[in-house]
Amino acid sequence: MTPHLNRISTATPPHDVHEAFVAFATSKLASTRSLPLFRRLASRSQIDHRWSVLAIEGPGEQVSDVYVEGRFPSTARRMALYETHATDLAETAVRGLAIEDLSSITHVVITCCTGLSAPGIDLQLVDRLGLDPTVERTVIGFMGCYAAVNALKLARHTVRSEPSAKVLVVSLELCTLHLQDTLDLEEMLSFLIFGDGCAAALVSAEPVGLALDGFKAVTAAGTADQITWSIGDQGFNMVLSGRVPGSVGAALRDHRVSLFGPEGTEAISLWAIHPGGRTVLDAVQTALGLSDEAMAPSREVLRAYGNMSSATLLFVLDRVMASARPGERGCAMAFGPGLTAETMMFRGAA
Repeated sequence: MTPHLNRISTATPPHDVHEAFVAFATSKLASTRSLPLFRRLASRSQIDHRWSVLAIEGPGEQVSDVYVEGRFPSTARRMALYETHATDLAETAVRGLAIEDLSSITHVVITCCTGLSAPGIDLQLVDRLGLDPTVERTVIGFMGCYAAVNALKLARHTVRSEPSAKVLVVSLELCTLHLQDTLDLEEMLSFLIFGDGCAAALVSAEPVGLALDGFKAVTAAGTADQITWSIGDQGFNMVLSGRVPGSVGAALRDHRVSLFGPEGTEAISLWAIHPGGRTVLDAVQTALGLSDEAMAPSREVLRAYGNMSSATLLFVLDRVMASARPGERGCAMAFGPGLTAETMMFRGAA
């Protein structure tokens, strides 16, 4: 019996804020020497759209009714916004799975690193969706962009130990709640990448979708300071160093055998790479010698949605699953704090 990722549903909020943010950042950096570099990197980001639960309106003293120049909101205010919007978006994603009998769900696994509340999304979804009140719930918090891999790993272990289990995985991130009032170029470039989104997935023993074959991870030594995520007085503070792409590429080259075995990547034709940004995708493509076709699903998601932290990889897997042939081998990969690369081997259902 092999656990399978049966189906995926994705959802985004209504506001496309990418162009407005670029205008806001350009205005903010206008008096600094960083502006020419920001403009150049923004034009090369390969991101056309990012979505937010907030309507960000571009330059000016009031960027939105939340982000007012000189009066950016407290962490408490941001968490109140999280509680207002998070479960609605999660419910939309789950209902998109079109599960005939939601009461048949036995386990719920939630990933999120952009908001905290209790009772949280897990219990609210149980109530809204009419799930069995005895459903087992797990929340994976603050693991960042690779959290969906860990959620799928947990779902696989669950189904292997309980073959009748039906595991609902929900990855929900509202990254735009954490915009900071800053002139720091590296911080501003981080905000240029991130958007909001949610993905839901069903994992069971039913041999439909993608067979989940195994998981491996590697942490690159000496890189712990390159991706960090901490709670501050005005939201959560992200550090995404410009050294990350180089470290990702080096880690994949150094640990190629431990991740892929002595046969390497030759037998793998499907790739779901977390689009942490254009330069991260470039680093992975170069390190593993992947074709433009192999990288296409990841680049498509980056262009249409940006980086939605843990939800993003499931957006990519949704595209990959649609074209997977029976027995075709694949690898999913995401990167986050540590600096750690989490990988999942899969194949098209027979």
